[in-house]
Amino acid sequence: MCERCGWSTSNERMIKYHDEEWGVPLHDDRKLFEFFVLEGFQAGLSWQIVLNKREAFREAFDQFDPEKVAKYDDAKIAALGENPAIIRNKAKIAACVNNAQRFLEVQKEFGSFDHYIWKFTDYKPIVNRFTSLGELPAKTPLSDAISADLKKRGFKFVGSTVIYAHMQATGMVNDHLVTCFRHPQVISG
Repeated sequence: MCERCGWSTSNERMIKYHDEEWGVPLHDDRKLFEFFVLEGFQAGLSWQIVLNKREAFREAFDQFDPEKVAKYDDAKIAALGENPAIIRNKAKIAACVNNAQRFLEVQKEFGSFDHYIWKFTDYKPIVNRFTSLGELPAKTPLSDAISADLKKRGFKFVGSTVIYAHMQATGMVNDHLVTCFRHPQVISG
């Protein structure tokens, strides 16, 4: 039996997410936007709730195409607020549209969101060597700095804890426990 990070073993969906996605360095802007949106919706909730609704989010938010989401009007935002398949938090929905607009601005300024966000880690993952879940931080000085920069650029729902979760999910940090079979796999690419 292979050992996994303890947070990931509650069901098959979480195991699959842990084994195939979490902590793998991600450089595709569309996927980065997807995680950015989903992490914002997770604020105050569990990742399991968001993961269970992921396919519905993809359908509701045009496969996380930031150019489409940035153009959502009041009618579309209202319709999303009535969609029972997603998290219907009106402030988070409005923030998603705002963040899509800011995301496009960052792409224009830096050439890609990937180039912008990964500059904070000098374009390589930070490899942590935690041995227990209790050691994993909720935020770090680096996530504080990224959060502050995003807020300065007008992004919403980008607190330091949300940003650290984004960093973990997209492989900017490898927070797989050293006892987890994925820790060395993620390091070696």
